[in-house]
Amino acid sequence: MDRPVRTCVGCRQRSEKFRLIRLVRRSGTCEVAADPRQTAPGRGAYVHPDPACHELAIRRRAIGRALRLEGVDPRQVADALRSVTTSGSPPA
Repeated sequence: MDRPVRTCVGCRQRSEKFRLIRLVRRSGTCEVAADPRQTAPGRGAYVHPDPACHELAIRRRAIGRALRLEGVDPRQVADALRSVTTSGSPPA
C-alpha cells in the first residue's frame, strides 16, 4: 500500500506525509498551530522538520497561503514550528 505524499510549503519537495510537520489554523483565529498527530480537521500546510524549510516557508508567506489565511504573524508561525522541533519527538 502506498503511503500518502505531501509537498513541503518551504522547499516545495514532495515527501511522505509522516515525515512532515502539519500546521493548521486555530479555530476562529489567524493563528497557526502544529498538529503533531496530523488529525486536526481542516486544511493543513506541511513543512519538513528542517529550519531551512521553516525559514523559506515563513519568508515566502507560504503557510498563510496554503491555509488560506490573511494576516498570519511570522513570529507566531516560527514559535509553532519551534515547539514541535524542540520537543524531541518526530512528527507522527
